[in-house]
Amino acid sequence: MSESITLELTKDQKEILLKGLRFVRSSIMLDINDLPTNESEDERRANLRQVTELAGHVIRAPVMAH
Repeated sequence: MSESITLELTKDQKEILLKGLRFVRSSIMLDINDLPTNESEDERRANLRQVTELAGHVIRAPVMAH
């Protein structure tokens, strides 16, 4: 079971988080694996799924009025 937290974000903060998640996604995609295995590829796909899911949550999060 995973725990969740609620954050109040401004539009600028939300954009910073999304930009950071895009950077993380790119990092995962560009990671060089000299000897890829089925397990390492499964791990890469799982990590990409987690980042994509988190980005989706941030995108849907309401923006705090400021």
